[in-house]
Amino acid sequence: MSRQGGKSVNGRYPFLVSIPHGGTTVPPELRGLVNLTHKEIVFNSDPYTRRLYGFDDAVEAMVDFDVSRVFVDTNRAPYDYPPRTQDGVVKVITQDGTPVFRRGQTPGRELIGTLLQNYYHPFHKRLSEALDTRPIEIAFDCHSMLPESPPVRMDAGRPRPLFCLSNRGDRNGKPKRAGGLVTCSPEWLQALARSFQAEFEGEGRVAMNDPFRGGFISVAHYRRRRIPWVQVEINRGLYETEDREAGEARLAELRGRIFSAFAGFWDEVSG
Repeated sequence: MSRQGGKSVNGRYPFLVSIPHGGTTVPPELRGLVNLTHKEIVFNSDPYTRRLYGFDDAVEAMVDFDVSRVFVDTNRAPYDYPPRTQDGVVKVITQDGTPVFRRGQTPGRELIGTLLQNYYHPFHKRLSEALDTRPIEIAFDCHSMLPESPPVRMDAGRPRPLFCLSNRGDRNGKPKRAGGLVTCSPEWLQALARSFQAEFEGEGRVAMNDPFRGGFISVAHYRRRRIPWVQVEINRGLYETEDREAGEARLAELRGRIFSAFAGFWDEVSG
């Protein structure tokens, strides 16, 4: 592919940006079954990630998702659903342990199959089509994380870094065992971490594979095409505030700085 300073000839960076958890809508198939308020749904989604990672015409492709991850989590395997798991493709409890559905209303296999057909599989198809038809050289699966680990996790209450960059490897981005899978080379993940650390110098730690090592989206689509994938998590403490005006300004600022970190990384590794 022809490049101009790391970009493709159309001036865009050869990135796919996936935003799977930014949606907050309830599928119509589940209306009347849900136990959560709108505020609880937003809290258990990835609020504002569309604003933070919405790079529009600056990248080759963007794929996001309207439905809340509570009801259809595209970053889980399609066979991980209740009663097998409580935190699978359809959730049973939230991060703080609240039941997602009213008593006796948890979806069964048939309804989960409908949700997968109507929402889950179309999202993954859009990712596959972008990878197959666009000049993508790296994909970023973009998320937010709570400032501290929530009650349902083993490390409940543990403070989290400013950013977590994941490739399924260890804390240096290397395979956890000889021949083990990583969805992006250690060298590229380390370069990305350096770029984020430089952009956010003095504001906090940029971690690799801590506390998250990357989810289903990165692994499944890397295995299919072998195009590098990195899962990116931003600490919500960077932007969540009661002051709406200040929050809007902060989101805009962070969006520019996050893209600057992505671009700085790519200009280094593609030079």
